[in-house]
Amino acid sequence: MKVLMTLDAVGGVWQHALDLAAGLHARDVRVVLAGLGPRPDAAQLAQARDIGPVEWGEAPLDWLAAHPEDLAPVARWLDGLVAKHEPNLLHLNLPTQAVGLTSGLPVLAMSHSCLATWFAAVRGSDVPPDMAWQRDMTARGLAHADIVVAPSRSHADALVRCYGPLPGLTVVHNSSRAAPVAGPRQDLVVAAGRWWDDGKNGATLDVAAASTRWPVTMIGATDGPNGASIALTHAHQAGTMPHARTLAAIGRAGIFCAPSLYEPFGLAVLEAARAATPLVLAEIPIFRELWDGAAVFFPPTDAPALSASLNRLTVDPQRRADLGRAARARADWLTPDAQVDAMRRLYCRLADAAAPAIATG
Repeated sequence: MKVLMTLDAVGGVWQHALDLAAGLHARDVRVVLAGLGPRPDAAQLAQARDIGPVEWGEAPLDWLAAHPEDLAPVARWLDGLVAKHEPNLLHLNLPTQAVGLTSGLPVLAMSHSCLATWFAAVRGSDVPPDMAWQRDMTARGLAHADIVVAPSRSHADALVRCYGPLPGLTVVHNSSRAAPVAGPRQDLVVAAGRWWDDGKNGATLDVAAASTRWPVTMIGATDGPNGASIALTHAHQAGTMPHARTLAAIGRAGIFCAPSLYEPFGLAVLEAARAATPLVLAEIPIFRELWDGAAVFFPPTDAPALSASLNRLTVDPQRRADLGRAARARADWLTPDAQVDAMRRLYCRLADAAAPAIATG
């Protein structure tokens, strides 16, 4: 079996796609990686090419596009790659990429996030009128897909609330192939995210950092490719780091904090849990779904409550140790093998369903 899989180099989709592609390769599924948006650096590109062929297009990602016309080249480019590589199916990591396809191949669309669910969670509103075309295009892409995959039940439910019933909606939890790195522990709170994104709620953590006993380090970009930015005043701004360095910092931290208002999954939380780092998480549906009983929760926009939660843990080493063990035990069922096997089963279902139509045609 051969799969054409789209990806981008901006956020967590990059590592998700590479980890999944590597696992599929070990199960005799060949993957052609097709990237759009800002180009990867040399190290990222080498990492991808170790797995399989890599193609890179010129069109933007949907959330970086100013007008729907900017995305018109996407379908033509993907149809061209289908003709060149002859895959059995398409795995699209942005549902809008399904709009306008003419190859007739089965389509699996994975929703890692979307504008409509982001606005519902972060702003408590619908998409603004000037961005409504993105919501409409996502709806068309989801409707075109044969299977829609969400990385959590919480995100699947959010998609249905925004778009109505979806074809073949399935939950496949994300995972990570990165080796966990633990200790020696430092008296330090670490967080990791794209802090320019208001959905990551970096402002609340920055305010809380002013009254925490331990220093707070926030790893990740504070300026985004869409012009958004955040200025940190009380937390240490560590900036972007290679994935291995981020994992090492998380594994040495005394506490890991995720203050997000919006997370379809939360890969950094999983990586912290695998390193047995105690978790302090915002009280949002996805974190409760995955980490209930294995983390401390706080009201997402309540900075004093966050600092109080952190400070209680800083003086309670036994509680931190208990939380770390509970988080690691919970992470044990979110395995790369389970994710790869689930995706491969979906691919086989699509390929088997398409085979009679191909034979008839």
